Amino acid sequence: MQMDIHEITRELNASLGPTLVSSLAGSKDRKLPIRWAKDDGPEPRPDATRRLTFAHRQWTLLAAADGEHVARQWFIGGNPRLRENTPITAIREDRHSEVADAVESFIAGAVDE
Repeated sequence: MQMDIHEITRELNASLGPTLVSSLAGSKDRKLPIRWAKDDGPEPRPDATRRLTFAHRQWTLLAAADGEHVARQWFIGGNPRLRENTPITAIREDRHSEVADAVESFIAGAVDE
C-alpha cells in the first residue's frame, strides 16, 4: 500500500518536526510542511516530493531497526559517511544513494573508520 504525500509529510512532521522537514525538502518556509500534511493542503513540488518520500523510506528503516529516538538523532547528527554533513543536508542536496548507503551501514552496525 502506497502512502500519499500528505500522510508521508504528517509522519515526518511528527517524527522530525516541520522545521527539519522543510529543510530536507529544500523549502525555506518552515510552515509549509504543516500545510503539506493537511489532506486538503497543497502538494509539494516534484523535487520536494521526491525528497520527502525518500526521507520517509529511510526513516522507516532506521526506526524499525533502532527506534524513533535513535532515528531522529541519526537524521540530525553529522555523519562520517556523508562527509560529516547531516543526513538532512544530504537529502536536500539529492545525495540519496549516499544516504541510503549510510542507513544500510548504520543498521548493519558497521563501524566508521
